[in-house]
This record gives sequence, structure tokens and C-alpha cells, in this order.
Amino acid sequence: MLGRAQRILADLPGHGRVSDAGADVDVLIVGAGPAGLTAATYLARFLRSVLVADGGEPRAGWIPLSHNMPGFPAGISGDDILARMRDQAEEYGAETETGRVETLAHDGAVFTASLNGRQVRARAVLLATGVEDHRPDLPGVERAIERSLVRICPICDGYEATDKAVAVIGHSDKGAREAAFLRTYSDRVTLIHVGPADALTERAALERLDIKLVETPIKTVHLEGDHVTAHVWNLGWGDETRTFDLVYSALGTSPNVGLAEGLGARLADDGRLEVDLHQKTSIPGLYAAGDVVRGLNQIAVATAEAAVAATDIHNTLRQADGLTV
Repeated sequence: MLGRAQRILADLPGHGRVSDAGADVDVLIVGAGPAGLTAATYLARFLRSVLVADGGEPRAGWIPLSHNMPGFPAGISGDDILARMRDQAEEYGAETETGRVETLAHDGAVFTASLNGRQVRARAVLLATGVEDHRPDLPGVERAIERSLVRICPICDGYEATDKAVAVIGHSDKGAREAAFLRTYSDRVTLIHVGPADALTERAALERLDIKLVETPIKTVHLEGDHVTAHVWNLGWGDETRTFDLVYSALGTSPNVGLAEGLGARLADDGRLEVDLHQKTSIPGLYAAGDVVRGLNQIAVATAEAAVAATDIHNTLRQADGLTV
């Protein structure tokens, strides 16, 4: 069944410029998270042919219930956010296809992507490939994330940690910084440092902020019912068990930049993709939005970047087609 935009396109005089340009679609979007689906909606409403390659398991799908999503004061789950965004994009004619883009090439005119055993040619590409979280190596951690016992984003849901016993698992000064951020919400914050001793240099700051410090291997941390426990050895006191209401992982992320690296795109100092104010990478026609670009890792930021990228893609293609004044 044709979407609304596809029906409009079919009736437009001279439609078919995509095939004339040697491409299958105007825009290929890699990633079906909030950034990718927002861009798909914008581009479809610009009457562009859009294919979204859905590699599965967007990071947003891990959100049990977000109270940080604008317009949903009662909260909304990550799965519901994604379902609503997908429905909206498809309503206007964007197509989604399950599968991972294995390779991406650019010959100066079009991009060629390998998807599900075939080659897809696009005039422009938007990478919304996100990041991979370094989850703590704990049995049952996936289920604990679903239950909000283990959390990965204090900016998103630090409010829910108010007045609770909170632990932060870290292996560097990043853990100290995250613990300090959560000190806004609770005076019962503990940093469980599982890395080497010399990787933590902010000990004085932790003491000043009254953040407790536990240095112990990750294997001593356990998810038990509705609490997290850490077993530690204190000289003179022996074995001690500390219990927390929830734990935040501050073990970092790895950006999914492989496709862009293969094209020679520039990376920022933090390993994410470098883009300009219009979300353009250093490769003409290649754009990026969402967590793969900046470190804030927020849906609101990802959707804003996607809107900027989609608009610039459309205007750039208009210029290429001689449709500007």
C-alpha cells in the first residue's frame, strides 16, 4: 500500500529523477532509532524517497519508562517511542527494512550500500548508527536494565534517583564525574571503582563531595532482587556488604563509526563523527545525527540533529536538481 507521500510523488510530473541520477533512493538512512526515524519523517514529508536500514535493537529500546521525553509527562517506554516514530515515518512514505548495512562506498555521484545481499544506491546517506554501551559484566544485567535497577543515563533519569542509595560503577575518572553529577539528587552516592587504582585521580573531589568510594573487582557486585549489593573487604573490619537501590554504569560507550571510517570521514577527539552545523561529515553527501555524533546521548538532541540534517539534505538535492533560485 502506498504511503501518502508516495501517492503524491506518483502523480508529480517528471517524477523519476532518482533513477535518472543512477540511484535507487534519494536518501539511505542507516539506523532506526529516534534520529533515523525523525530524519525519515522529515525527508518523506519533503517528498523524498527514503529507505531506513534497521539494524535492530536501537539504544532507545532499553528505556523502561522515560519521564524525560517532551510531551509525555506520565512517561513513555522506549519501545513505544520507537513504534510511534516508525508509524509516523511510514505514514508519509518512508520505507524501513530490517538488516544491517555491511559496506558503504562512494563514487562521487552516489553511495552504494550492501544491504541484505543486494546493492542499494542512494544520492545521500544519513548515519544514525548510535553507540554501543559497555554494560557491566553482571549476570542478568539486561533484565536489570529493563527493571530500572541498572541505569545508563543519569542525565535522562537522575531525577528518579532522588534520596535513594545510589551506586556508580566505573573504571576511570568518568565514574567519579558521574557520581558527582548524581550528588545533586542524593546524599547517599557511592562510587564502585572496578578499574586499576591509578585510573582514579579524583579521590580528593569524591571526599569533598561526601561520595563514598568502594574499590573492588566487578565480580563482587551482585543483582539481588530489587537491590544491588557489593561485597568488599575492609582492613580491620573484615567482609562487608553494601546495598543500593539502583546502580548507574559509567563504563563508557563505543560509537558505531565503522561505515564512515571506511569512507575516510574525520572523527572528533572522542572518537565520534565530526560534523558541521548542518550535520555534514567531511564526506560530501554523508551526514550523521544522534549519539554517533555527540556525547550527550539524548533523544531530544538526536531528533533536533536529524531535523537539521534532513533539511540540509533536501535543500542540497534541490540545488543539484536545479530547483533553487
